[in-house]
Amino acid sequence: MNFRRGHSREEPEINLIPMIDVLLVILIFLMVTTSYAKFSELQINLPQAGGEAVAEAAKPVNVAVDASEHYAINNQGLSYSGVEALAASLKNAAGGQADPTIVINADAKAPHQSVINVMEAARLAGYGRITFTTQNAPK
Repeated sequence: MNFRRGHSREEPEINLIPMIDVLLVILIFLMVTTSYAKFSELQINLPQAGGEAVAEAAKPVNVAVDASEHYAINNQGLSYSGVEALAASLKNAAGGQADPTIVINADAKAPHQSVINVMEAARLAGYGRITFTTQNAPK
């Protein structure tokens, strides 16, 4: 029994709203995760300031540590007898400098603790500028 003789059957429709929602979510995700390279291209004019030139450049204190935990400060051998003695040796090597740069030249096979000892001695001596020397890997 077909009571709708005059009506033709409607064609099915594709609902585009869910597809648009998914595309908007993808667009928002891409906008949020994109890194903006423009920030590294900012043109900045730094302010100018007057000051006195430094009369002499600060002389770094070189501390060498070999693989068998022998220490040397400015190429002079040192027998390790504790962090406090190492801190006193750093103060002697620095002379009258307020905060010299401590350059740690540690062997690649030197124990980690020996490098930490030098860093702790620098902290006890009141020196906060510490750097390490490395070499480029062979190609």
